[in-house]
Formats: sequence, C-alpha cells, structure tokens
Amino acid sequence: MQQTTLGQTELSVSELGFGAAPIGMLDTEIEQVGRVINYLLDHGVNFIDTGSCYRGSEEAIGQTVGHRRDDYVLLSKCGHASGFEGEDFTPEVITANIDRSLERMKTDHLDICLLHSCGQDVLEKGEAMGALVEAREAGKVRFAGYSGDNAAAAYAAGLPDVAVIETSINICDQVNLDTVLPACRKRDVGVIAKRPIANAAWKSLDSQPGMYQNYASEYHRRFNLMSVTPNDLGYHGHPEVEWPEIALKFTLAHEGVHTAIPGTTSTVNAEHNVEAVNKNPLREEVVNKLKAAFAKARDIDPDGDWSGRT
Repeated sequence: MQQTTLGQTELSVSELGFGAAPIGMLDTEIEQVGRVINYLLDHGVNFIDTGSCYRGSEEAIGQTVGHRRDDYVLLSKCGHASGFEGEDFTPEVITANIDRSLERMKTDHLDICLLHSCGQDVLEKGEAMGALVEAREAGKVRFAGYSGDNAAAAYAAGLPDVAVIETSINICDQVNLDTVLPACRKRDVGVIAKRPIANAAWKSLDSQPGMYQNYASEYHRRFNLMSVTPNDLGYHGHPEVEWPEIALKFTLAHEGVHTAIPGTTSTVNAEHNVEAVNKNPLREEVVNKLKAAFAKARDIDPDGDWSGRT
C-alpha cells in the first residue's frame, strides 16, 4: 500500500488508516477487534487513530496489537474530563488523558496527540496546547495537533505547535476542502480525513448499528438531497458495494489529504477498504460530479447545516 510523509512530520503513513472509535463504541468482542486490526496491519495499513473518550477503544488496541507497537503510527486525542475531576481541556485533564492513554495502549509514547474538538476560544487561550507541548517535550508525544472542523480547524492549522490536523472530509462533508485544507497546505500540516465514507450515508438509518443510527442522520439527510447514484458516476454495480469505494476514493482525491481513517468492526469491510485504496484513483470527472451534487444540495436547502461536522 502506498505511503506518504504526514506533512511536516517525518512520519510515513499509509493512505488508508484505521479509525478505532467503532470498536469501542459498539462494544466489539476483543477477538473480532484483533482480527480486524491485525488484518489491516498485515496488508499495509500502518496508522491507527483513537481517542481517550472512545469507550473501550484504547484498551482494545493495547490488548490486541500492543505487542506490534513498532508496526504502526499511533494517534490519540485528549481533553475531555470523562473519568477525571476537573473541566474539559484544562492542563491537568490533558496530562491525565495522555498518561491514561499510554497505560491503556501499553506504550511509552503517542506518535501524535490531538486536542479533541475544543472551540477556537480554547485554542486562543493557549493553556490546552501548552499542556500538549509539555507532553511533547517530556517525550510522551512526538507531534501535537488538533481534531476539529470549520474555522477552529483553520485557525489551529496556523499555530506553530500544530503539526497535524484531523478534519471531516467526505462526499457529504465538503466545506473543509475550501477552508481547512488550504490553511494546512500553507504550513505543510499533516491532514487526516475523518469520516471518509460519510458514515455510510447511503444506508437506511434503521440498518445503522447502535449509536450510529443517530450519528449518521445528518449525513443521511445531506446524501438524500445530493440525489446522486453510482450509475450517474459511471459505476453499475450494487450501490451498497460501489458507494464505499467511491466515497473513500473521493476523500483521498484531494491534494493535502495524507490518510483517511474509516472505522469498521468487520473484517470483510476492512478487506474492501484495502482493495479500494489499492485501485486507481477516482477519475477527476467523478470528483467534480460529487462536488457539484453537494453544491446543488446546499442551494436546495440554504438554511440547513452544511458545515464540517465536529
């Protein structure tokens, strides 16, 4: 699988990463977690993304692939006070988050740690980023950054200590293409695309597992307004087979996106994601049609929420 240097870091990451939120949030059996992550590592994926507040995710990573720590670049996120005394994004909570993440994942360092979707006001205050920098200077974290969207992410991309941004980029979430990506390219900030397959917005909400019935609802609304089919794009297979590949390749088609991190609890889906990334890139005409469909949908519903989904 093709790898690229993650912006201004020296980290080499695969185009396809693994978003580890679902394995925790959907209470996936530990044996299945091991099958999914080990399959991906064995097939060229070397980037794992998780978060301190993703219930059970960090523990599952430590249990299943902690012994393979040299095989992957590891990212976690910090700032939420869940499980600790104090308020979100205080230096004390951030330090406690990082220390707990290291213990859970059986490692002595995170390759990347991101402030987890705090507002721009928190970034401007500076204490949260200062705590992350202290962790970097102590050797607990190699590179610091920010996970979020819209104006806050564009602002974060300009901060001198931010080396990595994680932001929402997919067929149903295209605003950050014009706001966050240019700010990242200006400083060669590494970009991780979250939600790259738009939470499978083409599926009915009733078929979404657990919390994702609600979580996917906004993308589902946007997707229906976009009113585009794989056939419109030159693909003639079953939509639920074609859409994951189209969506993932759309996300990766944009300059400055270094890796995309679909999450899954299914080995079959992991196999399909690997196959999709190893195929030829999405044709420019298809990318343009998907952009036009998004723009048309916004015109149809100008009062709707079309911002990046934090």
